Amino acid sequence: MRCSVIAVGTELLLGQIVDTNSSWIGERLAANGIDSHVQFKVGDNHRRIVALLRSALDEADAVIMCGGLGPTHDDLTREAIAEVMGVELEMNDAVADVIREIFSSRGRRMADNNLRQAMVPRGATIIPQTRGTAPGLICPVGLGGSNGDKVVYAVPGVPHEMYDMMERAVLPDLRRRMGDVSVIASKVVRTWGESESGLNERLAPLIEQLEREGNPTLAFLASGWEGIKVRLTAKGADVVEAQAIIERWLPEVHRHAGEFVFGYDADTMESVVLDLLEARGWSFGLAESVTGGLVAGRITAVPGASRTFKGSIVSYASEVKFDVLSVPRGPVVSAESAIAMADGARRVLGADVGLSLTGVAGPAEQDGQPVGTLWVGLALPNHETTATLLRMPGTRDQMRQMSVISALDLLRRRLV
Repeated sequence: MRCSVIAVGTELLLGQIVDTNSSWIGERLAANGIDSHVQFKVGDNHRRIVALLRSALDEADAVIMCGGLGPTHDDLTREAIAEVMGVELEMNDAVADVIREIFSSRGRRMADNNLRQAMVPRGATIIPQTRGTAPGLICPVGLGGSNGDKVVYAVPGVPHEMYDMMERAVLPDLRRRMGDVSVIASKVVRTWGESESGLNERLAPLIEQLEREGNPTLAFLASGWEGIKVRLTAKGADVVEAQAIIERWLPEVHRHAGEFVFGYDADTMESVVLDLLEARGWSFGLAESVTGGLVAGRITAVPGASRTFKGSIVSYASEVKFDVLSVPRGPVVSAESAIAMADGARRVLGADVGLSLTGVAGPAEQDGQPVGTLWVGLALPNHETTATLLRMPGTRDQMRQMSVISALDLLRRRLV
């Protein structure tokens, strides 16, 4: 089964919105064993949408169209699909009633153009709307004289509406058309500190073995300052069998990737660190300079962080380092400053563990240190203190974001 993706919207071409929908759809198709060779973007132009859809159907068994289902004049996906199907649009009274009820329940006046969303190509199946006003569509397309031998899916461009319809209707329908009654399960191994090429090299023997086996499959997903994800995907007769296949190979992934593995699936570096601290019964405090509170923001986004996290002192100005954290006067981007900041955070916040970050994000060097310099200080309950020098690549924002996860990873490794 080959499935292409078309994202509809002039705003995508102008760069006003980044097309994250297509990447998410591609990932979900891969996880379900469906080949997706090509993804397209097209503006709000009826002729071009029709031409692109016809071209995509020449090469693929199915096409997922994302966006262009709204109520305004430039929402043209329905009309384009109807033309390719060779049918008319018809008012679906049930969908129209749902749209009216949505507006009525919210106490809002409904503009008449909202009923455009109830116009459906004849022969299409409705994907009921549960989170918005626009329904999705499953549209059989007969090519070469056959009847419905290919299919077009239309889903809204609003991400949370699209996610729901993909999982609830589109993916199950695609798998039914594949005749695949097996169950697919996947496991994501989260890593930090190794490049994608380096991780591939470490896992090369395992990858060769898995390619011979054929089930499960292994794939990489580089995720910026969230690290590199290694996904194992397995097929089985049922969920238990598919998960058992993954569990058989998971230790091998961990053995080859080693210390770079920090978690699985929905784990984040900050959630893992908090769990490790809580397991030891240790509280945690921060002193941030170069990151300006970014670490605290990540930490406090984790539910239950208050059980462990005491707080953060954003000592951006040098005087705050000197007066609040008792950092010795002198260069503030140094090992000595990092250690004093970590020890000061532990003392001032009444925490068991202190972590500090001081460095140079740019645009110019500081204290004789080049842009990208990061010193991470750590103070532990046994009065052990350390400072680690790291060099961060990228722009100012990239340097600061990568500093967050790198500093937390140093703490994780020490706790492990």
